Amino acid sequence: MEETARLNAMARLLRRRIELGGPISLAEYMALTLTHPEHGYYQQAEPFGTAGDFITAPEISQIFGELLGAWCGVVWETLGAPGQILLVELGPGRGTLMKDALRAACKKDGFQEAVRLHLIETSRRLRTQQAENLREFSPVFHEHPSELPDGPILLLANEFFDALPIRQFERAESGWRERLVTFESETTAFCFTLADVVTPDMQIPTRIRAAPLGSIAEISLPTLVFAHDIGERVRSFGGAALILDYGASETQAVATLQSVHKHGFQDPLTHPGKADLTAHVDFESMAEAARAGGAYVTDSIPQGLLLERLGIGQRAEQLLENANLVDKSIIRGACHRLIDPEEMGTLFRAMAITQSNPIALPGFHEG
Repeated sequence: MEETARLNAMARLLRRRIELGGPISLAEYMALTLTHPEHGYYQQAEPFGTAGDFITAPEISQIFGELLGAWCGVVWETLGAPGQILLVELGPGRGTLMKDALRAACKKDGFQEAVRLHLIETSRRLRTQQAENLREFSPVFHEHPSELPDGPILLLANEFFDALPIRQFERAESGWRERLVTFESETTAFCFTLADVVTPDMQIPTRIRAAPLGSIAEISLPTLVFAHDIGERVRSFGGAALILDYGASETQAVATLQSVHKHGFQDPLTHPGKADLTAHVDFESMAEAARAGGAYVTDSIPQGLLLERLGIGQRAEQLLENANLVDKSIIRGACHRLIDPEEMGTLFRAMAITQSNPIALPGFHEG
């Protein structure tokens, strides 16, 4: 009884699940701890901002969202300025990015009349904040993009895919074996254990199948499904998706799972439901899934390069003109953080998905 009392509600739920059915996949562990309707992290915690656990790019500077909004406006014109277009964001946070994006995109004549705002969000608490911040545009909420109505689409996803559940596999002497989460009663702690059965090589990305012993493969099936569905969507109805996240351009055999709490890192298996869990995005596998859906996919490029091509310097100069000394320092510091290679400039990458007959995409070509 004393041991159980030391565990939080989410940990007790997980422990009971493991006692009844044995070790669980890391994907199930992540899904439960992040999105459980009562005890999940996104249902009860305030993750964003200095008072939360982490700060995303839209919270760093309004310029980030404005540049993405301007990108949407230009792409909309390139599509022929359709009279109706779905503007969709995956995981909109508090609605900060979309609010800034709409302010910029609506400078295009006709865009505000054409746009229909749809948000993919599972957290009831965050939906309330988003509805308030974006009430002018009457957002419609969905659990998954498959619920969206037909029509051309402009889709934004910033730091969304990094939070989708992953499975981990370790290369052992006998072959690739899945890393599962179990519970040790002696230490009253969750830990990893290897599955008894060997995972077929065909389930491991080709690039890393022959990785050295001890290597870790991370596979996010939800990411691949999302990417494939987005690819099918833009192929069928037209439009484009812009994805920004941290990760590598090529599939790597390395463990990247991390847990963030109060802007610091901790063991991912401690305090379930009380900390964020993320992993680096495999842009190569995501691109392959979108192409399998029939779409054209750009190479991923560093976030800093995209923002520079979209005009972060010029927009910063506009804001600096009327700023006081304190605000000038904040603006310069924010831009530095977004584009500097030692900050978010190269760790974060950008990739676009569009029709198989690709339209011109701002930021993904020189000039």
